[in-house]
Amino acid sequence: MIRIQTEDFSLDAEYQALRNNQTSKTGAICTFTGLVRDFGDAESVEGICLEHYPGMTEKCLQHIIDRAKNRWQLNAVSVIHRVGELALGEQIVFVGVSSAHRKDAFEACEFIMDYLKSEATIWKKEKLKDKTFWVKAKQSDQQSLTKWGQGKGTNGE
Repeated sequence: MIRIQTEDFSLDAEYQALRNNQTSKTGAICTFTGLVRDFGDAESVEGICLEHYPGMTEKCLQHIIDRAKNRWQLNAVSVIHRVGELALGEQIVFVGVSSAHRKDAFEACEFIMDYLKSEATIWKKEKLKDKTFWVKAKQSDQQSLTKWGQGKGTNGE
């Protein structure tokens, strides 16, 4: 399941959806939730604005999920990414993965987040007290992909 939305989401509801989608082979559910913090490329961030390319973003996220499913035995995957204006402390992203084993769930969840940060067509603008600016791609996000044996521009298969 993939959702791009402006409204907040309930962690409990998303976890329960993964639980309800389980099979008798489900032994692990791993989730990640990202929050708006008060620092980023600059200090004293007061909020963010996230924009995306409708249609393309969902296709990109589906491709990332498909790569994860090819790599690990997964029962269910859920990715929610918010867009629009977000204040400090608000939830931005949810990734949930269920599988038979915890290692697959943990690794797939991290893999999806690493690729989401590097490849998803979602752009972030940080808001400071007296200015805003678009956040540039980070070398550290790109380096995170090396642990998966891929870098930018590879198909990840």
